[in-house]
Amino acid sequence: MPITILLADDHAMVRRGLHVFLTTQQDMEVVGEASNGQEALAQAEALKPDVVLMDLHMPVMDGIETARRLRTLMPETRIIVLTSFSDQDHVVPAVRAGVKGYLLKDIEPEDLAVAIRNVHAGQVELHPAAAGQLMHVMASSDWSMNEQQPQHLPTDRLVDSQLQEPKQAGKSTEAFGGLDMLTRREQEVLGLIAQGLSNKEIATQLVITEKTVKTHVSHLLDKLGLADRTQAALHAVRNGWVV
Repeated sequence: MPITILLADDHAMVRRGLHVFLTTQQDMEVVGEASNGQEALAQAEALKPDVVLMDLHMPVMDGIETARRLRTLMPETRIIVLTSFSDQDHVVPAVRAGVKGYLLKDIEPEDLAVAIRNVHAGQVELHPAAAGQLMHVMASSDWSMNEQQPQHLPTDRLVDSQLQEPKQAGKSTEAFGGLDMLTRREQEVLGLIAQGLSNKEIATQLVITEKTVKTHVSHLLDKLGLADRTQAALHAVRNGWVV
């Protein structure tokens, strides 16, 4: 079965371009389009897509409010934001609203397809700039709780509930490995991931190839028992491994 996708963006040319590209992917099907948040909600309820790919700035109802309502009405539907903004004022509210992906519109088409597949499979996809903003908020202890969260909920559990898929049965936080399991180079890569750097930027800073960076990332994720680089960055920050 193909991954069914609903597109929501107030610019017709953006929707057209996304539609044309996504229809070239054999495992994806665009089932509908919307030009504002209200239309997106109605289309989502009628079409029940696997993924909603939407902009944040839309008329009638913006992307944040749309995501919040979609999360309540259709919790099984994955929401990916595709926007031009990576500042804290956009990233943090979007994550709180329940999005599972936050991507920028300068993303390469093939990378977008991979991100959609990953989010559909239950992973979280954040652009490095968005991840960096999130890390900054967590590190500065400025991750305030919204009114829907219990007031006694610790920051790390709050992030788990808003960013990550539910943990597998029987797998507790103690199952995650410690920093001493990583090589010195893997620790350096982890620190740069937590700062929001992309693989290419890490390769430049460490003077190694991008392929080598990907290998280090794969190894450190395996050692820490984590699914993706976003989880690794969150895990590093809340354990005090990076600042």
